[in-house]
Amino acid sequence: MIAIVNYGSGNIRAIGNIFDRCNIAYKVVEKREGFSSEITKLILPGVGAFDETMGMLKESGFIEPLNELVLIKKLPILGICVGMQIMSNHSEEGVLDGLGWIPGSVKKFDKEFIPYDTKLPHLGWNSINLTRESAIAKNLDLDIGFYFVHSYYYDCIDEKDVLAFSSYGLKFASAINRENIYGMQFHPEKSHQNGTKLLLNFAKL
Repeated sequence: MIAIVNYGSGNIRAIGNIFDRCNIAYKVVEKREGFSSEITKLILPGVGAFDETMGMLKESGFIEPLNELVLIKKLPILGICVGMQIMSNHSEEGVLDGLGWIPGSVKKFDKEFIPYDTKLPHLGWNSINLTRESAIAKNLDLDIGFYFVHSYYYDCIDEKDVLAFSSYGLKFASAINRENIYGMQFHPEKSHQNGTKLLLNFAKL
């Protein structure tokens, strides 16, 4: 059973629709008591600013049970967009500490290096380049890539935590992974067949 964590940020319904079409069992967890023993995987969606997202996560009371499930019980978790960024230590976008699950910081793109009329946000489709093989990326069309919308990127301290990178003025981590923890800067739920395949791959981990 996959738990989609609803702390007030993210495209909950869009993710659920994909699982409904593919007959994947899931539940939306809205209270910390909802983290039942039947849960085997977690999805942490996110839309918006770093501090706002961390504030909602703290207010929900989810941080303690998430730390136990992810860091101690080692359940696979997928963070999406800001849900990935809050896995870092901190962000230039705010002042609050992140979860610190994968060491790194979130930085804003430097407009000086973006060779396009539209600078920020990085909006639309972009390809990804894998740094290593991974079951979550099986049978993806890397050239078509995924749908992005963001102005900040995750800068991992250890390059080994970068699962895939993309380019937008500079090379940035579009996917990260350390052990059971996965993060995607793009939106699988907005990425048509590629996004559906990635979510199915995650469900099979």
